[in-house]
Amino acid sequence: MAKAPAPEKRPGFFSQISSLFRFTREEYPWLPWAQIAVLLFGIGIGLVIGYLIQPVTWWGVTLWGITGLMLGILAALFLMTRLSTKAMYKKIDGMPGATGHVLTTSLGRHWQAPDMPVGVNPKTQDAVFRAVGRGGIVIVGEGARGRLTRLINDEKTKAQRVAQGVPVNVFYVGHGDDEVEIAQLSKTIKKLPKAINKPTMAAVIKRLESVSQSLSSLPIPKGIDPLKARAQRPR
Repeated sequence: MAKAPAPEKRPGFFSQISSLFRFTREEYPWLPWAQIAVLLFGIGIGLVIGYLIQPVTWWGVTLWGITGLMLGILAALFLMTRLSTKAMYKKIDGMPGATGHVLTTSLGRHWQAPDMPVGVNPKTQDAVFRAVGRGGIVIVGEGARGRLTRLINDEKTKAQRVAQGVPVNVFYVGHGDDEVEIAQLSKTIKKLPKAINKPTMAAVIKRLESVSQSLSSLPIPKGIDPLKARAQRPR
């Protein structure tokens, strides 16, 4: 009898931290020095508090120094996480499929988006992505704005036809006027006011999925995802 394949081993906590550190340091070579500075600052703050609290005892100063060390470690991890997110956006900016990567990993549980674009021009790689959430329907164009007009209008018409009354918001990813930078895309979408409840959101997703064709010609960028490798808080 053939043995069942062994389950895929997920990287451990320290392995994730190491990968995240290497990824971030590629974009910010000064990261180690910044983390050391934050760590020393935390220890220094702890020692100062230990000396200010009367009566001064060696064990009191030591405990406050250790507390400062722990806070410094947390601050250093927080700094690395924030910088890793910025590094990720810099790395994927301008890459085909970057919009889909952001929509599927950065919007949180109140939004859902398919992995693949809902409209694509295989010759130019201009693509249209869609997300559905409490703010309604969001359609995002990735590529040359002039070439995206037909794809955007087709998807907008489809959304308005199957989800009447649900607001449809259109964004274009880019660095020009009236465009949203990839690093600001998830924040921009999350700021949309709530327009539908959860049951309506689920119904809209089903209706849109029923009329959408699966597209697999445009791959989503792979690689390290700082949002998934976020350091956990020590217990």
